[in-house]
Amino acid sequence: MASHAERSAATRARLIGVARALFAQHGYAATGTEAILDGAGVKRGAMYHHFADKAALFEAVCIALSEEAVPTIDAAIEGVNDPFEVLVRGSTAWVQFTTQAAVRRILIVDAPTVLGWERWEALDRQLSAQALREAVDAALAAGAIEFAGSADMLTTVINGALNAVALRVGAPGAQVAPAEWRTAVQALFEALRPRRPSRRPARLSPR
Repeated sequence: MASHAERSAATRARLIGVARALFAQHGYAATGTEAILDGAGVKRGAMYHHFADKAALFEAVCIALSEEAVPTIDAAIEGVNDPFEVLVRGSTAWVQFTTQAAVRRILIVDAPTVLGWERWEALDRQLSAQALREAVDAALAAGAIEFAGSADMLTTVINGALNAVALRVGAPGAQVAPAEWRTAVQALFEALRPRRPSRRPARLSPR
């Protein structure tokens, strides 16, 4: 027989799973609490035992989705020792992950509005930007990239650019080919490579 803790965890997981499917299909605003309760087969009190409100449940769904991206990114950079390639491959894997309709609808489109800018930014920093910052630090330390400002600002710039790409790629009617957005991500990091001094042609000494 399952313990109380196990039953509680199962109820929480069921609520997150049902809410995720409904938020992905209908969006946050069009998903009613009753639909979530009916789908999960629980009473309102059981939901409020785990989540303060629908927004708190939505946040839990966002966290679960973000955590699912981790193994995808880890697989993309496994065995890669070049810090520059780690940045490119990890970023490409993240954008690829967000091209899934459910992920894009929940994490990219609805999350900033539902959670509010401050909370969404805090979660983004905790769940994805921190890993990006570590990769940026490694690339800067290795001299693989250069930036006039701080590593924190560079991480913010890259993260914002990747979020914009993710939003654009999955937009209805956008029709952005994978090769196009992958090239854009590659070009973003290529622009950060250290500039090599141009070689001037040797001057011929007058005779």
